[in-house]
Amino acid sequence: MTIVNRHWRLDARPQGDAFEDALTLAESPLAAPGDGQIVLRNELLSMDAGTRMWMSDRTDGYQPPLPLGSTMVGLVIGRVVATRHKDFAEGTLVRAFGQWADYSTIDPVLAGAVELDESVADKRAWVGELGMNGWTALWGIERTGAAKPGETVLVSAAAGATGLLACQVAAALGCTVWGIAGGAAKRRALVEEFGLAGAIDYKAGDVAARLAETGGIDVYFDNVGGPLLDEVLPKMNHYGRVAVCGLVSDYTTGQRTAPREYDQVLMRRLRIEGFFSPDFMDKGPELTARLRTWYDAGRLRLPYDSVSGLENVLVGYRRMLTGASLGKAIVELVT
Repeated sequence: MTIVNRHWRLDARPQGDAFEDALTLAESPLAAPGDGQIVLRNELLSMDAGTRMWMSDRTDGYQPPLPLGSTMVGLVIGRVVATRHKDFAEGTLVRAFGQWADYSTIDPVLAGAVELDESVADKRAWVGELGMNGWTALWGIERTGAAKPGETVLVSAAAGATGLLACQVAAALGCTVWGIAGGAAKRRALVEEFGLAGAIDYKAGDVAARLAETGGIDVYFDNVGGPLLDEVLPKMNHYGRVAVCGLVSDYTTGQRTAPREYDQVLMRRLRIEGFFSPDFMDKGPELTARLRTWYDAGRLRLPYDSVSGLENVLVGYRRMLTGASLGKAIVELVT
């Protein structure tokens, strides 16, 4: 019997967050895997801000745009239901870059497929605390930001998946941690539930005055870019580091980050460095092992903002990009 695979097709370049105008839920027959390929029955789709670049027409970004007419790509967790690859048996639980679809047909090497340890009770952790959000948080805080015990770390989009994990990694490394998020509820959660030294609600205004309360910032983990960077640069300590993880402000507005306070880079002898998870994919096992130690000890945790059903992907995606979600946004296809 032919299996029909529903999938989200990119038909146009979305403007802002008008995703319904650009993506269509389509159907096509599911083909058998080719030589070296596997087919996953997707159980969970990870909603990640970086995938917004694939929808754009920018050719100078960190990822080339997807051709129009392609199935939208993202990180998935799924179970192998058909295989022509010697290392992936049927029934294996896998994390990989697959498709926003009921089924993903992938080349495991090209898709970065990893067999998952099912002794981890909550499989969602493999796209959160123990996944690329966790890897990115650890790398950005410890390697790019070079945070040291006793230093002050500031994280923007601190209530999102990567930001919240960056806060917890910095705390585990002995830093004083502040976060920036949108809304009073998120500000309270960062301080009362996750133990940050302080949190700033950028929607409440007077961000500069609140940033002054930090006493000076040694490491800024930047997920946002845009005007917020101008608020932070004058509050950096001399020889501070800015680890640029994401530019959500640019993704959603279509504008380019251009710091007005760029002179502070010279005046304060700052280092600004971007980093991108594919650059350290080969370090995945090492990063996972370190994160697993903290995760098993209860020092890394995420709330999951979940919607159910492939038809609701755009709901979950918009919640993630607009800051409506707290923690990790996912779409659950099989519960």
